[in-house]
Amino acid sequence: MKKSIIFLVLIVVIGVIAFVPGIRNFMKDTFFPVATIEKAVHVGEEDYDIELKGINAPSTNLKNFKNKAVFLNFWGTWCPPCRKEWPSIQKLYDSRKEHVDFVLIAMNDKEEDVRKFLKENNYTVPVYIAQSPISEKILPKVFPTTFLLDKNGRILIKEDASKDWDSETVHQFIDNIIK
Repeated sequence: MKKSIIFLVLIVVIGVIAFVPGIRNFMKDTFFPVATIEKAVHVGEEDYDIELKGINAPSTNLKNFKNKAVFLNFWGTWCPPCRKEWPSIQKLYDSRKEHVDFVLIAMNDKEEDVRKFLKENNYTVPVYIAQSPISEKILPKVFPTTFLLDKNGRILIKEDASKDWDSETVHQFIDNIIK
């Protein structure tokens, strides 16, 4: 009888892990991150060609960040989830800016609204407004959308929602890709 109960509990636990998407994805990301990297989509040379007007950084082109690890975020001042994740992005930037380039692109925003938002919140993460078309490969469908690109242009993380970017998991992931 005792073995049957243990067996039944084990089957239920395995079933929950296998069939509940949130738990399955968490387990996959936690225990098999290498598989994610091996299957990563690459951002091509043409995808990097985006003229960027600097808001609190010099104007540049995204292709100047090629061959570097890049935290690429698409956001807007009008987007509540975008605003929610900003404090954690600022903390991540403060601790990892020496190893990862941060490029935050304000979308569908007025320059003065972006400047006001940054100033009011004392944010220093480099922010830009795209001055040329964005490749379909990285053009966001929802906001915020964040990509973590390695120096080879592989998309290692794509997050289509607000996230706590100052978590230990994110820090460890970044530490592993910059080695």
